[in-house]
Amino acid sequence: MLDKITYEFLESVDSTNERIKALAREDREQGLVISADTQTAGKGRIGRKWETPKRDTIATSILLRPTDIPIESVPTITVIGAMAVRKALEVVCGIQSEIKWPNDIVIDGKKICGILTEMEMRDGRVWYVVCGIGVNVHNRDFPEEIAFKATSVDIELEKIQSKAHSSRKEITKAIWEYFKEYYNIFVRTADLSALKEEYERHLANIGKAVRIEAQENSYEAIAKGITIQGELIVEVDGQEQIIRTGEVSVRGIYGYS
Repeated sequence: MLDKITYEFLESVDSTNERIKALAREDREQGLVISADTQTAGKGRIGRKWETPKRDTIATSILLRPTDIPIESVPTITVIGAMAVRKALEVVCGIQSEIKWPNDIVIDGKKICGILTEMEMRDGRVWYVVCGIGVNVHNRDFPEEIAFKATSVDIELEKIQSKAHSSRKEITKAIWEYFKEYYNIFVRTADLSALKEEYERHLANIGKAVRIEAQENSYEAIAKGITIQGELIVEVDGQEQIIRTGEVSVRGIYGYS
């Protein structure tokens, strides 16, 4: 169980995930959160770079030592992170968002958050897990290659003409408090059985056409929901399939139409 969260803030770091890893190897306790004003080498899924402009973006990671769950359940922690971010944006900023399976937070088809979960083994067991979260907050400009699919808290607040204060510190604290709540529910069951219904209520994919980008081939399907392990359930030619790996594109999001 995650009993407490302790916070440390750095002006600059190569990567909050990498910093947590180094501290994990020094036997720091579970619940340590590292946040940084800027990252010089942030990364996303599949080795992609995650831009973290100074004073604009939340860059934050947590150290976990999940001894109470089986190793096959560890990837599901990414889903917990997505649920926490969505909830924090709703409560702190009044922003309604959806989750593009498994962990992208999207608003009107644009991405506002990235999540990367990594783990290290020792003696055949999970030694530690790092869940890193990046949220665009004050960003106004994005690199040309992602400008069409990126947004930020400030941009979305302007759209709804909200005067809510977009405090990176407040949003970060809310993310990890909700993460703690969801994570402890997850640990008690070692799956998403108690969280599946809430996740699916905010799942951007559900009932929509998706493109499954697998290594060997791509095909279209209809997303039906998730399993209690966080896998995507899709329907292809009247038959249900379970998607565990590969890139999934959602019709109408990120330019897929």
